[in-house]
Amino acid sequence: MRKIPLFLVLIFLFLSCVPTKDLIYLSGTPKENKEIHKINTNPYKLQVGDNISIDVTSDNVNLVAVFLKSSGSLSENTSSPVIYSIDVNGNIRMPILGEINVLGYTTKEVRVKIEEKFANYFMKEDSYFVSVKLDGIKYTIMGEINSPGPKVVYQNQLSILDAITFSGDIPISGDKKNVEVIRISPSGNKKVTIDLTSINALNSEIFFIQNNDYINIKALRQKSFTEGLKPITGIVSLISLLTTTVLILRGL
Repeated sequence: MRKIPLFLVLIFLFLSCVPTKDLIYLSGTPKENKEIHKINTNPYKLQVGDNISIDVTSDNVNLVAVFLKSSGSLSENTSSPVIYSIDVNGNIRMPILGEINVLGYTTKEVRVKIEEKFANYFMKEDSYFVSVKLDGIKYTIMGEINSPGPKVVYQNQLSILDAITFSGDIPISGDKKNVEVIRISPSGNKKVTIDLTSINALNSEIFFIQNNDYINIKALRQKSFTEGLKPITGIVSLISLLTTTVLILRGL
């Protein structure tokens, strides 16, 4: 039986091999020995389709119950948090207070808005505390990832490494050095690339992802080469099989 030429095997092995340094996360040392820090300190601005959790604590439990659709029994001075979805006009609708526009605002700015409206209903001697939080971080991950698709993680902060881990990690065929993050925001959209094999990724503005981010994991060129060689190796194998068959028939 004829074998595949040795030079083809050697080329295949050489070009399909992925260097170890391209497989390890966060290797190396920080540039110029600077202390690693978080650049992504800009507060997230709410968008259409986001869900926010609003909770109110007050001594005046009955008044609080009027404003919030309590999902459980009231304790002495609190109600259960209520989830509001931001509609296509950028509004949420609360009992009594009506529609409140929150599009492009931070959760802190929304809290201040609600507190200002509450001031018209609570007495000066009433104490109340308003909490507004983003109800989970939604992202979509695609490309060379073990579990692609949209995900929701119920945390206040999520790193891109956490997002990848929650999605089954990047296989050996994925490019960790050129991970794309497409960020959607009311002020405009942008695409940024991050090298996850470098320790300096911790200083990237996209190391901590935001709600509605898209993460794209590209395939390594080695995979493209391997996929491209499949037809060739198939043809070589077929020729080898046919040659062997002819030789056997001639020997009969």
